[in-house]
Amino acid sequence: MLDRSFLCLLVLWLCWCAPAIAGYGAVDEDSGGQRRLMPPPATAAVRDEFDAMRKGMQTFNTFARLPYMNCFAKEVEGTTDEDGKNSSSSRYDIAILGAPHDISATVRPGARFGPTDIRSASLIKSIGYSVFTGRHPFRDWAKVVDCGNVRMSPLDKLVALRTLDRAHEAVTGRPAAHPDRSAVPRVLMLGGDHSTTLSALRSVHQRWGKVSVVHFDSHIDTWDTEEAVSEYAKLDHGTFLYFAHEEGLILDSSIHVGIRAPYYSHRDVPNDRRCGFETVTARDIDAVGIRGVVDKIRRRVGNSSVYVTVDIDVLDPAFAPATGTPEPGGWSTRELLSVLHGLEGLHVVGSDVVEVAPAYDSNSQTTALTAGEVVMSLLDLMVASPAGNASLPAL
Repeated sequence: MLDRSFLCLLVLWLCWCAPAIAGYGAVDEDSGGQRRLMPPPATAAVRDEFDAMRKGMQTFNTFARLPYMNCFAKEVEGTTDEDGKNSSSSRYDIAILGAPHDISATVRPGARFGPTDIRSASLIKSIGYSVFTGRHPFRDWAKVVDCGNVRMSPLDKLVALRTLDRAHEAVTGRPAAHPDRSAVPRVLMLGGDHSTTLSALRSVHQRWGKVSVVHFDSHIDTWDTEEAVSEYAKLDHGTFLYFAHEEGLILDSSIHVGIRAPYYSHRDVPNDRRCGFETVTARDIDAVGIRGVVDKIRRRVGNSSVYVTVDIDVLDPAFAPATGTPEPGGWSTRELLSVLHGLEGLHVVGSDVVEVAPAYDSNSQTTALTAGEVVMSLLDLMVASPAGNASLPAL
């Protein structure tokens, strides 16, 4: 009896729903009838988006919605103009490049996910003309693109970093979109642990020669490798500047900024000076102020070409908790951004933001948001100061 009653109710319900189901998606334009509930026919914009995906174009979040470009392809594989010459559409001036690598980290892993998280957080922030500089780095002279991430081995750091070497060579191995401003493209790299900066410095040396490194960090990263447990273990995120010096990539006019982590040995300070560095400690800003820090950096690097590398742990963990080796007593976000702003006019030929490890961040992506703001400041520096001449291999 119960089953028969249920079946009767089901039949009555279906009869009641039938007209609505039959009319779903119908449109009577003349009588002003039911509005279409189904998706509209494909418009030109929809077709364009689908065609872009079908051609293998951007299907991931780029930094601040910048255009994606396959910067690893040879330029001759790009489009050509009416005369058959390489088209400027395959050229760019500044490239965002992700280096998802963290097997050179020594404490907390996770920085391999930094590039993706920084890009994700950049979509939250409105991008426009800076209140402080009046510039919009994406609407100035420079063509800025996102090249995506390098495919880096998660098993062997030497293989991974050699792959990154080749990626930098490819990205910078073509003329820039505006060769009167910069002969070759410059790279702003998203790390990854700090060992990835060694590949960037190798590439910069190949194109621009030796550079002064402005190194924002809580650690000096010039640790001597004598006590490493093996040859393989010698290169990590705390020794890459030692290697950069030994390879002859950097000038003796480099500088650490924001240092506060303890030294391992009394030999670390003379070794650091031998590697070409002076130091601004985290507490120096309390004594000399932002202007004093900026002046010391500018005096140190002079008119040399400069590479700016920012380890997010230069900031206090209150402002950037998501990093592999946090150190209390660091700078605020505003202090770091103000110092970067004070470097306008330096001959910046490359830069990076590294050591963002999203697993230790809050749900609001505090560290990634901060890193994205640092990226914007570095882009503004690079746009404000065209790079000039560089060495370009024959294409």
